[in-house]
Amino acid sequence: MNKILAALIAGLFSVGAFAASHAGAPMAATSKPAMGTPATPATPATPAMPAMPATPAMPAMPAKPAVAATPAVKSAMTKEDKAAAKAAKKEKAAMAKKEKAEAAAAKKAAKAASAAK
Repeated sequence: MNKILAALIAGLFSVGAFAASHAGAPMAATSKPAMGTPATPATPATPAMPAMPATPAMPAMPAKPAVAATPAVKSAMTKEDKAAAKAAKKEKAAMAKKEKAEAAAAKKAAKAASAAK
């Protein structure tokens, strides 16, 4: 864009469109011609540079294919670990249930013993 503007301005200076206003002459002298002098014809404007054709947009990058899951050997170990963890959880729950039942039975026995006195 700056190169285009610089080329246009340079073209105007070479034609002389801005020569009078930028040559150091006072503005009052250039804005109103004297009564006896004929008006100078306007200099033709330089044609504008043709517009650059729009470049087509780049297509979007294709999505990467999904990476395959971990190998079957590792997933087999995971299945074994899951089964072991599940068994341990069941065993722990059974122990907690047994302890809770024993505590309730002991409480009930203590209550019955105190009532029998």
